[in-house]
Amino acid sequence: MLGRPTNDRNIINEGEPEMKKGLIGKKIGMTQVFDENGRVIPVTVIEAGPCVVVQKKTDVNDGYEAVQIGFGDISPKGVNKPRQGHFKKNDVPFKRTLREFRLDDISTIDVGDILKADVFEAGDVIDVSGISKGKGFQGVIKRHGASRIKETHGSGPVHRHAGSMGACSSPSRIFKGMKMPGHMGTDRITIQNLTIVKVDAENNLIAIKGAIPGPKNGIVCITDAVKAI
Repeated sequence: MLGRPTNDRNIINEGEPEMKKGLIGKKIGMTQVFDENGRVIPVTVIEAGPCVVVQKKTDVNDGYEAVQIGFGDISPKGVNKPRQGHFKKNDVPFKRTLREFRLDDISTIDVGDILKADVFEAGDVIDVSGISKGKGFQGVIKRHGASRIKETHGSGPVHRHAGSMGACSSPSRIFKGMKMPGHMGTDRITIQNLTIVKVDAENNLIAIKGAIPGPKNGIVCITDAVKAI
């Protein structure tokens, strides 16, 4: 029904494969469940929906077909005037998070429709995208897996510093892309081919086998798997 989220978090890229289903959700945390054979399965619980269809994109008006859906209630005081006009124009409630998804059949969705967790079923193979945890400024050992310098025989207080990064006289500079200390985390990460273990349609909860990116209460996008095995 719904499509794949975009790399810039808002708009789909040209040429990407179309998807059938997709939702915005919030990561609740991890727990474990038991299957019919008594084996323990680690799962991540996501509050998926309810999401409201805020806008439809068409080939005539926008050059591509997609739907924009919203998730999470928000007070009107927390919405700026341009976005308030966007919601009022389509006569939908204010939502905190907006994302666009590609549609394979736009005729089946209307503005104002409510999408819930029952869009997916147990056993579905999905991709989950989210923003990874921020870790602040980190050195080369934690950020890139560099090795420590020896701690004896006059190596000095630089045991965790980066080593030589290039020649001196030529080219007399450091090339771009060198692995150096810097900001780590808060990257868009997509985990592919995860399996849905259980869907609680009444409470809009989805239990997904394994871990997904982001902290608790982080926003994630769930779509059909692009490379389902």
